[in-house]
Amino acid sequence: MSRGRFGVHGGQYMSETLMNELLNLEEQYNHFKEDPEFVEELNTLLKEYAGRPSLLYYAKRMTEDLGGAKNI
Repeated sequence: MSRGRFGVHGGQYMSETLMNELLNLEEQYNHFKEDPEFVEELNTLLKEYAGRPSLLYYAKRMTEDLGGAKNI
């Protein structure tokens, strides 16, 4: 983690006791991030457990039926 996580400000906020584990996690992620099986499992967890991406969508027909959004 030689790069900072706060843009031009650099650095990161992490308890010193967790820093080694964070570095290990980053190393493992970088190792597996190109593995199709890992990516598929991660995407499934993000969708079914974390609710990402948002399940909201543009309801075109409903919008047309109701005449679109209205500013009050």
